[in-house]
Formats: sequence, structure tokens, C-alpha cells
Amino acid sequence: MIQAGKTKSELSIKDLLIRGGLAGVFLGYATTLAFTANLQTGIGLIGALIFPVGFVMIILLGLELVTGNFALIPAAWINGQATISNMLNNWFWVIIGHLLGSLLYALLFVLTITQFGTSNSGEMLNLIVSIAEAKTIGYSELGMAGLGTLLVKSILCNWMVAFGAIMAMSSSSTSGKILAMWLPIFIFFAQGFEHAVVNMFVIPAGMMLGANVTMADWWLWNQIPVLVGNAIAGILLTGIAFYITHKSKDLAQNPVSQKLKKAQ
Repeated sequence: MIQAGKTKSELSIKDLLIRGGLAGVFLGYATTLAFTANLQTGIGLIGALIFPVGFVMIILLGLELVTGNFALIPAAWINGQATISNMLNNWFWVIIGHLLGSLLYALLFVLTITQFGTSNSGEMLNLIVSIAEAKTIGYSELGMAGLGTLLVKSILCNWMVAFGAIMAMSSSSTSGKILAMWLPIFIFFAQGFEHAVVNMFVIPAGMMLGANVTMADWWLWNQIPVLVGNAIAGILLTGIAFYITHKSKDLAQNPVSQKLKKAQ
């Protein structure tokens, strides 16, 4: 876990953009696949069972997913294997990569389901529009209660996703890694929690399809709060918590952790 965080913190901007971009595309694919399953079966759990395929592809191919990095790199930092500047550099450029990849897939998918703008109806189109509006306008109409709900749902989401990244390290076999990753990702998606990278696809796609959502709605009533909630879960509830319980002896001797104790 610490070595993974260290390695990720040292990647070049080029690698972060490419790997982050591909991860955004793969999660877009997984999201539309899950939506397709939901529409064909009418059973939401079927889509949730299928969705983890995107996460599995990302991990097995060694791509970059910021929600997992929210846990891995802080653990490396506490252990003295990564710097704060490298950590922030990773998060920033991976998020930019996610945005580019997600927007590209959104554009291509919209062109597909609208037949290059010649059709403005269909079950998939209506579903994406309704989800985009629910993820933004639905929260804004509730005011601060909506913002609180959004934050909690994003924390609950990445508590599972970040552990999925860690659980992938629990097996040396590909099949074992896949099963270990599949479980927590299924849990978050089945309950409709908020994942920042998934939303980088579904909300812009909905806007392209005519959803009543503005850029301000997207960023203020979803993207920024969800990134914050995902970060809280990854950094505090997963990365640091997991490090402390498994590295208690090393933690006591580590200069960075000693500073944290003094600050408390």
C-alpha cells in the first residue's frame, strides 16, 4: 500500500493525464453498461453487479483513479515516502485527466444515442437526463440539507471505493484481485452513493442531452462537494486509518506522524 502510494506520487504529468484520462473513459463505459442493464432488466442491482468491471480494468491496467489515490498517497506521506507537493500534484493532474476522458466519452456516447443529433428521444437519453438533474437540481432544491446529503453520500461512496483499491492488493492472483475489488464497488453503486469520476461523465452527458443543469449547478451542487467528500473518506477513513492500525509501531517512530500527534 505504501509502495503503491509512493510510486503514484512520483509519476510524471504526462502519465497522470493519460492514465487518469483512460480511467475516466473506462468508468464512463461501466456507467453506461450499468444503465443499459437497468433498462433491459428493470432491476437496479443487475447494473450494480456489472458496474465494477470498469474499476477492475482500471486497477489491472495500472491506471490512475483519484478516489483510490486519496487513500494510498496519504499513507505513503505519513510513512515519509511521499511529499505533500507530489501528493497534490498527483490529485490535480489525475482529476484533469478524468475530466478530459469523461468528457470525451460523454461526447462520443451522446453522438451515438442521438444518432449525431438527429434523435432526441429514447430510454437511455431520458435516463441520463433525469440522473443528471437529480444529482444537481435535486440537491440544490433542498438547500443546506441537500449539500449535507451530498457530502455524506460521497463519503460513504469512497469509503468503499478506496478500500476496493486496497483489497486489490490482498491477492496475488488475477481472479482473487477481481473478486476482492468487485465487492466494495458493488456496495457503493447499488446504494446510489456519489462518486466524483462517475459524475464527471453522467452530468456533462446529461447537459449535452438537454438536462436543465448549468455549469454552476454541476460544480457547486455536485462536483466540488463530492470531491471533498470522496477525499475525506479516502484520506481519513481509509488511508490514514488503515495505516495507523497496521503500522502502529512504525507510526510511533515516524517524524511526520510525531508532528501530527503534537498538533493534536
